[in-house]
Amino acid sequence: MISNQQSLILSPYMAIYDIVVPKDNMLRQMNNLVDFSFVQEELQNKYCLDNGRNAVPPIRMFKYLLLKSIFDLSDVDIVERSKYDLSFKYFLDMAPEDGVINPSSLTKFRKLRLKDINLLDMLIQKTVEIALEKEIIKSSAIIVDATHTKARFNQKSPKEILMEKSKLLRKAVYQIDEKMKDKFPAKTTTNELTEELDYCREVIQIVESEETIREYPKVKEKLNYLKEIVEDHHEHLISSNDPDARLGHKTADSSFFGYKTHIAMSEERIITAAVITTGEKSDGKQLQSLIEKSRETGMEIDTVIGDTAYSEKDNIEYANQNELLLVAKLNPNITQGIRKKEDEYEFNKDAAMYVCKAGHMAIRKARTGKKGVNDNQKDTYMFDIEKCKICPLRNGCYKEGAKSKTYSVTIKSTEHKEQEVFQNSDGFKKKSKERYKIEAKNSELKHRHGYDVASSSGLIGMHIQGAMAIFSVNIKRIITIMKESE
Repeated sequence: MISNQQSLILSPYMAIYDIVVPKDNMLRQMNNLVDFSFVQEELQNKYCLDNGRNAVPPIRMFKYLLLKSIFDLSDVDIVERSKYDLSFKYFLDMAPEDGVINPSSLTKFRKLRLKDINLLDMLIQKTVEIALEKEIIKSSAIIVDATHTKARFNQKSPKEILMEKSKLLRKAVYQIDEKMKDKFPAKTTTNELTEELDYCREVIQIVESEETIREYPKVKEKLNYLKEIVEDHHEHLISSNDPDARLGHKTADSSFFGYKTHIAMSEERIITAAVITTGEKSDGKQLQSLIEKSRETGMEIDTVIGDTAYSEKDNIEYANQNELLLVAKLNPNITQGIRKKEDEYEFNKDAAMYVCKAGHMAIRKARTGKKGVNDNQKDTYMFDIEKCKICPLRNGCYKEGAKSKTYSVTIKSTEHKEQEVFQNSDGFKKKSKERYKIEAKNSELKHRHGYDVASSSGLIGMHIQGAMAIFSVNIKRIITIMKESE
């Protein structure tokens, strides 16, 4: 049960916050900047209003998840820190003497209260509203890109995950006391998951029995992490064959197993839209959704900046229809072709035919492909195969036994021709220099907010993680810009 009204905090110790939490503290600034009542309004129908015991206020639970994202800590560690860190208690709207929640409550909150809520769009909408209200967003351009997040288990078996985490814990313990090697049980020799779970429980029990060692921060973090996985092994390990995670490719030679977050960001580095997909999805296909979501937040857009992935024909047509400038280079295969310079044939403008390196001219041409589809049509030029058979330059050009010899040239569509002219303009070159900003934002999400690895399995968990991380970076950016403008 929750109350319709927020209770007033009556404590003789509240004045302590004015001393130990300065005005320039990030959490105090965040509390002053954001009216978190929207969380209560959104989650109210997930609670009973007139029956049962009083629940922890949903705003406080939401703020716990926000702190978890900002400081990249486990549930246990974030609750532990809120016991003694008064800036945390201030942010959580608690009196200094108030007790904290049980860490398991955060799991219940994520599963029961945040289910069936479009948290990602709601939190981005809120931050963009604040940025527009404070006149922080002044540009009318968005920068688009995608960043990958590896699945929590990274295609490892449940046993491999447990072995890795228990090894990290033992290593931290050995750095303090090498004699502990004699106290730990013998490692498992089978592939049975139950045996590895029992082994990990024994390791946890031994470390917890050593009062001096278990209190070291580096041991405590590893211990809590292993305990969290062992206690929730039904959720974390049996689900390690993540049904939603997919194999994606960063380059032709490197891949990852997990998810993609497609992001749109203003030139002031405020994220205005995000779409979270499985790892194999194409970047370019999400562009139209990112533009529409950005506009729904109230932002006016006239320019979209992205890399080559966003310059596909459908996106160029969409940009033209919506009077947008698409600052994205065409694929080099379209502008330059796929052949090396030495493999190209010469075009004879008088005969309107191509001539091969040996000086033989094509005998006829034909147009292949269909109009009105995404693939461009091609002009295919046919050469006299009898001449090719006896040509002194036939090596590497003529394949023995071939019945025909052709040379095809892709016909650029009107959209591609116009885009090619635009990408050679000074305006295009100037705007494309802004693209680096989103690379820095992706790096911030990954390295400061733990977004390089998923904190749970499944798309739903990724949406919650993404929503909290993006809300955090947006609010921090707004606070930074407000400081700079003072």
